[in-house]
Formats: sequence, C-alpha cells, structure tokens
Amino acid sequence: MQTRLRLGHHEYMPRFVSMEELFKGRHFDQEIVILCVRWYLSYKLSYRDLVAMMNERGIDLAHTTILRWVQHYSPEFEKRWNRYGRSVGGSWRCDETYIKVKGEWMYLYRAVDKAGKTVDFYLSRKRDVNAAKAFLRKAMKGQRIPTKITLDAYAASHRAVADLKDTCELPKRVLVRSCKYLNNVVEQDHRRVKHRLRPMLGLKSFRTAAVVIGGIELAEKIKKGQFKIGKLGGRTARMPEIWQAALAA
Repeated sequence: MQTRLRLGHHEYMPRFVSMEELFKGRHFDQEIVILCVRWYLSYKLSYRDLVAMMNERGIDLAHTTILRWVQHYSPEFEKRWNRYGRSVGGSWRCDETYIKVKGEWMYLYRAVDKAGKTVDFYLSRKRDVNAAKAFLRKAMKGQRIPTKITLDAYAASHRAVADLKDTCELPKRVLVRSCKYLNNVVEQDHRRVKHRLRPMLGLKSFRTAAVVIGGIELAEKIKKGQFKIGKLGGRTARMPEIWQAALAA
C-alpha cells in the first residue's frame, strides 16, 4: 500500500505505509504471513503443502488464507523490493512462452539480458503486435532503454519494434536481431518460472496468474542477485532478515 504526500504545489509523491499498518487487522503475525508468501513464491510448494508445514509448527491455517495472502501481498512486496533493484544490461533477449490459465493457453512475454538477469514480463491473452508492444513499453518503463533486442522469428514481434521506432518510443539506433542461439538464454530461463507454476494445479483467473507470476519473477530476481543486498543487511544476513529490511517502510 502507498499513501501520497503533497509537496507544495507539486504532484503527490508516493510513500509506503509502515509494516504495522500494512499488516493491520491480520489474525496472524506478520512474520508468518511473509514466510508463507515467500516460500510459496520461491519453492515448488502448493498451498496445502504450506498448510501441513505450518501445522507441524503448531500454526493452524487454511489453504484459502495463504491464497489470499499471496494475492494481496505479492504486488506490494514487489514494489518494496524494486526500491533496491539493480539495472540490467542493455542487450535484451525477448521471447514468449505458454501457460494455462483456467484451462486456456495464455502467452507469457519475457525478457532477460545477456547475463540472464530478468528484465520484465507481460501476460497476454493474445500473441500479436499489440501484445508485443505492450510488453516492450512495460519493460522500457521499468528499465533503461536497450541498445540491442534479440527476437525470435515471429513477425509480430519485429513489427512491434518497428512501430515503436516509428513513434519514437524506441530509438532508431536500437539494433534488432533474430538469432535462436542468442535467445537460448531466455528460453532456458522460462523453465524457472514454468517449473514453479507446475505444482500450483492450475491458475483460476487472468488476474491471479499475473499476480502470482509477478511474485515468482520477484523471487527469481532475488536468487539472481538483482537487488542491492548490501543495503539490506549485507551478504551475511539471513534471508528472513533481508526480507524484513526490504519490506520496511
């Protein structure tokens, strides 16, 4: 959650609420909430797996409670972690993969840099020019403008880049390539996300899928070292301590 502050006649600027306010009204302690959400996003666990694990620790939870926590807190956790994000490289490898949502195939657009660092993702019901443009706009909003973009042979993606250059949203100097060998790095990286999605026994709605994938991408970025951990307790800090520092207002 964010509140806004008025700075004179300037536009409102976002400010994160405190941890106490963020978890206000929750029946369970905030450490339990963070732990369940973090484990669900990071490991191949179902909601019922987490219920059993918490029961062994004397904590009685329903799987629907953890589901609501994941849906409510994942976007907020992502915003707070992003304050400590590192910039990715300028050579992007973009590709689409498929995931099933409520029995229907959806398209997951993803990009990594040449070192395999995650750039961004975009979930779409369609695989077309507009979806490719929406993905690139989202990626460029969160990162610096790329110097090179490597695509697969799908014509819609190349058309999307050309259109963005025509509207000056993407500089003309950006080099566009199509090379399966260079795109192996993003195709391999898709497996990280899809392996995590497999135990979830199906995503029930488009919104649920987008939120959960955002959380999984966050967990993968943490594993890849894409955040400035030095500001969150250093490399000797334990993961629970790092998460607490990252989420603090």
